Amino acid sequence: MKTLYFDCSSGISGNMVLGALTEIAQDEQYLIEELKKLSIDGYKIEISKKLKNGIAGTYINVIVDGKDEYVHEHHIHKQEEHHHHEHRNLSDVNKIIDESSLDEKVKDLSKRIFLRVAKAESKVHNKSLEEVHFHEVGAIDSIIDIVGTAILISKIHPDKIISSIVNDGYGFIECAHGIMPVPVPATTEIFANSDVKFRQIDVNTELVTPTGAAIIAEIAEEFTTLPAMKTEKIGWGAGLKDLKIPNILKIYYGEVQEDQEEFVVMETNIDDCTGEVLAYCMEKLFQNGALDVFFTPIFMKKNRPAYMLSVACKRKDMQNLQNIIFRETTTIGIRYRFESRTELRRKIIEIDTKYGKLKAKKVINNGETYVYPEYESIKELANKNNIPLKELYKIEELKNR
Repeated sequence: MKTLYFDCSSGISGNMVLGALTEIAQDEQYLIEELKKLSIDGYKIEISKKLKNGIAGTYINVIVDGKDEYVHEHHIHKQEEHHHHEHRNLSDVNKIIDESSLDEKVKDLSKRIFLRVAKAESKVHNKSLEEVHFHEVGAIDSIIDIVGTAILISKIHPDKIISSIVNDGYGFIECAHGIMPVPVPATTEIFANSDVKFRQIDVNTELVTPTGAAIIAEIAEEFTTLPAMKTEKIGWGAGLKDLKIPNILKIYYGEVQEDQEEFVVMETNIDDCTGEVLAYCMEKLFQNGALDVFFTPIFMKKNRPAYMLSVACKRKDMQNLQNIIFRETTTIGIRYRFESRTELRRKIIEIDTKYGKLKAKKVINNGETYVYPEYESIKELANKNNIPLKELYKIEELKNR
C-alpha cells in the first residue's frame, strides 16, 4: 500500500507541505502549470533550497506584486495597504477553485481544506462563514499552498496518508488581531474539530499555522509512529524560521504492507426514492471517501420493488457517510457491520502503446503481476483512435507487462 507519512515533529505549515511534496513528486513544472489554471495573477513562485540546521529542504516562496507574501502567515496584515488579495472570503475562494479547469478531485480536496480554516476563523471571531474575511484563507499564499497541496497529492496518488503526532511551540506571537497565544486560536479550533493528535514542545514560537493544521487534519487518516515501510522517497519542506530545531517538514513515501484491513459495510433498504436521487447520493458518497457503493434490486413489504444501498468505507468515514445517506435519501435507518478484507498491492502505471499513453493498475499477488487498464484512460484511446473498446484490451503492450 503506497503511503505518505508526515513527520510533523517540527510542526507544519502550508509552504512546508508544498516544498516536501514537490520533492516527492519531482516535477516542479507540473505544479506551476497546474496552478496557472486558477484565475489569479500578479504572483510568481520561487522554488529554492534552504539549509535548516544543516538539512537542505525545498522552500516555496510566493511573490505578489513584487512583495514577499511569506513574511509570516499571521503577519500579512502589515502589507494590507499594498494588496487587495487578503480580503477574499470563503465564497470568493471557492469561486476561484470552481471556475478553474483543475481536476474535480483537486477542487474537492482544496475546498474541504479551506472549509476547515473558515469554520475555525468563524468560531474564533464569532462570525458566520459569509462574514469572515480572514487573511489566512484570502491571501494568495494560502490559496497556492492549499490548492498546490491538493494538486500534488492527486499526482502522487497515495493509498494512505499517515502523520506523526503534530508538535507546536509555546508562548505568544504577534498577528493581525494583536498578541496571540501559541497554538493560535484558529489552529486549536481546527484540531478540536478533527482527529489530530498534537502537543506542545519546548520551542518559544508558533510551529503550526492554521493552513498547515487544516491540511493535516483533512488528509491524514491516523496519527501514530512511522509504520514498517519500504521507503522510496523522502521530501524535505523548509520553513521560514531559524530555530534551535530544524524548521523542516519531512514526508516519507513508500510501501506499507497491510494485507488485511478492517472496514465498515453499511446497508439500507429504500422503496420511496427516485433513481435520480439515488444516483446523486452515490456520487456524494464516493466524493467523501466511500470505498464502494452499489445498489441491489429487492422486494420489500407489500411487494414493493426497491433497492438495497450498500456502502463500504473506512471506520473513520462512517459517521460522515451515514449523514450523507440520511440527508440525500428518504431512509430512516442504516444497519452496519465491521468486516475484514484482503487487498492486493497495486500502483498506477503509464504504458506507451501505438495508440497513445494508457494508464493502468499494476497488481501483485504471490509474485505474479496483473495489469488492468483504467477505464477512463482506455475509453479515451478508443474514442481518439476510433477503435472498439474491447479490441484495446487485447493489445500486445498489455500482454507483455
